[in-house]
Amino acid sequence: MHETALSTPLDRWIATWLAHQRALGRGYDSEEWILGHLRRFVVSTGGIDLDQVAFNRWCDSFRHLSATTRRGRQVIVHKFCLFRRRSEPDCFVPDPLYFVRQLPYRRPVILDPAQVSRMLAVADLLGPMPNSPLLPCVMRLAVIILYTAGLRRGELARLTLDDVEPQTGVLRIRASKFHKSRLVPLSLDAADALRTYLRRRLAPPFDTGPSAALLCCGPSGRHGYTGAGLGQAVTRLFIAADVRDCEGRLPTVHDMRHSFAVQALLRWYRAGADVQSCLPSLAMYMGHVSIVSTAHYLHFVPAMRELASRRFEAAFGTIVVEAAP
Repeated sequence: MHETALSTPLDRWIATWLAHQRALGRGYDSEEWILGHLRRFVVSTGGIDLDQVAFNRWCDSFRHLSATTRRGRQVIVHKFCLFRRRSEPDCFVPDPLYFVRQLPYRRPVILDPAQVSRMLAVADLLGPMPNSPLLPCVMRLAVIILYTAGLRRGELARLTLDDVEPQTGVLRIRASKFHKSRLVPLSLDAADALRTYLRRRLAPPFDTGPSAALLCCGPSGRHGYTGAGLGQAVTRLFIAADVRDCEGRLPTVHDMRHSFAVQALLRWYRAGADVQSCLPSLAMYMGHVSIVSTAHYLHFVPAMRELASRRFEAAFGTIVVEAAP
């Protein structure tokens, strides 16, 4: 209570910066939490404002987190301090030169249908838990939607019963990344899986209010999974089903989104579609601002290389001839 009541120079500047960013249409909820965490840490260590010593101690307090998360927090504070410097030229601004270094880009593990089938078989063998009586059904649906619809794990975790249309098999994604909302139609098989799940989900004693979580947990289904909790559960399926790539690497949950995009390209190649003209539709489906963001998920896997080569040969095989030795 004492920390909350104590006023510091940080309070006004945090409120001003957040108001400025939100006036530009940004949500900045995570930034608000990070700056609040920084402010509470400064106060708890006997300080009233941010300086180099306080910033270093604050960074040390979350050394157990990943390098990406740590650097992200440091960058947010750096942006905040630069904003403050416009009016207070002498205020402290951390030097990015000493921030945590970014890790090299990690190549995603692209899952194939056989690996996903093994995950579904493992999910079906799970037993109900006291805090998750629908665990087998929840995990089966989670795997199907993540792989066939390419949702982000947070989008899936936030879905409520009011966000699904069982008859049409459409999901309503509300204000996700980039503050975009979209409608996601499921494939016929995924829509059937959704309706099968809902027959269990809507039965007593589970909460069936419109704002109740689609993927519920708790004895009465009043609670939903967090993004982190859902990710941990899916990771356990990866391990149990022994889903790895040729290098022995275990996928991350986000790799299922990469896999969805790659599988979409493979289907278009096999169907003889004009892949380039289809990319805007894929970008819209995945909730991207443009196909530039979608390109991050498009990986040239061996199966795609073979399909592309066949298409090229069919179109230009009579024109391109092998040079004489």
